Amino acid sequence: MWQLTKEKHWDYLLKNFDWVKDMEAVPQDPKHHAEGNVDVHTQMVVKELLALPEFQKLDEQAKEILWAVALMHDIEKRSTTVIEAGGTITSKNHAKKGEFTVREILYCAIETPFFIREQIAKLVRYHGLPLWIFEKPDPQKTLLQVSLEVNTEWLAMFAKADVLGRICKDQSELLYKIELFKELCIENDCWGKPKAFHSDLAKFEYFNKEHKQPNYQPFDDYKSEVLMLSGLPGVGKDTYLRKYLKNYKVVSLDDIRRELKIAPTDSKGNGKVVQLAKEQAKKYLRSETPFVWNATNITRQMREQLIDLFTTYKAKTTLIYLEVPFHVQNKQNQIRESIVPQTVVRKMISKLEIPQIWEAHEVIYVV
Repeated sequence: MWQLTKEKHWDYLLKNFDWVKDMEAVPQDPKHHAEGNVDVHTQMVVKELLALPEFQKLDEQAKEILWAVALMHDIEKRSTTVIEAGGTITSKNHAKKGEFTVREILYCAIETPFFIREQIAKLVRYHGLPLWIFEKPDPQKTLLQVSLEVNTEWLAMFAKADVLGRICKDQSELLYKIELFKELCIENDCWGKPKAFHSDLAKFEYFNKEHKQPNYQPFDDYKSEVLMLSGLPGVGKDTYLRKYLKNYKVVSLDDIRRELKIAPTDSKGNGKVVQLAKEQAKKYLRSETPFVWNATNITRQMREQLIDLFTTYKAKTTLIYLEVPFHVQNKQNQIRESIVPQTVVRKMISKLEIPQIWEAHEVIYVV
């Protein structure tokens, strides 16, 4: 069974994790957190979580996951907290930034199984969602997307502990919002489970096209396919390609770089590489020739741009994300023909966005 740490006494955590120690210096607005700083709040949340009857019914692995979420949920208030004019204290985007920090810690420092790590990182990212989901432009679409990324029952459970672990005047109102979130999940058939769609195509079009309904079954008029590889340098994308995809045409950014003698760290040169790769891809798309797009594709923005291009030409996209443990990635990167400097790799890890199953027609994890 995976554990963040077997030793859970606060003194031990303070001594062994710098990011726990940092909590002591981070203030919170008394209006929402009259209990004090992030350190005090986090301890209260952990205590409240452990006391919840629904938490006590979980299996031991689930308990360890949620305990880690409780400890890490406000990890990036340390970098986002600002005292505004008039004394108001805010920490905007701390949950979003916290997702990236948690992923980096659980990949590089504390080796964690992929799906456990991603559940923790995403629960940190969405831990406030039950309180503000109805403020989203499309609450239903937001909810269904999140249900494909996290266990919504765990999310509501943690949100409850987060509210109970603070001193504020609107605590009853916040707890009521969590109950409304639960009812919304039940109504949309995604309470404690991912929303089920009629097909992968229906799921993709619902999240990537406007004015679609979750129960809509679109007509399949796609004419070709693209396999998009995604992963850090050194995780084995080229090996996977040679072993499993050798019959496909390939658009490889690394190959173009080598041909033009452009370094991976040359940002201006890489712009030219991407442009040439897109032109090559368009030739395959126009001729309805299936091919592999081989590059790191570690950010959602980059993947979105490419998938938009592919679908414009009526090509279905399968996203294949590859990952190996950090120490293996580091070793394999050192024996690549074009070594990516470790400082660059760490920067890539810090902004790594794992492909989600709603991003493409199909998403495969090779981890």
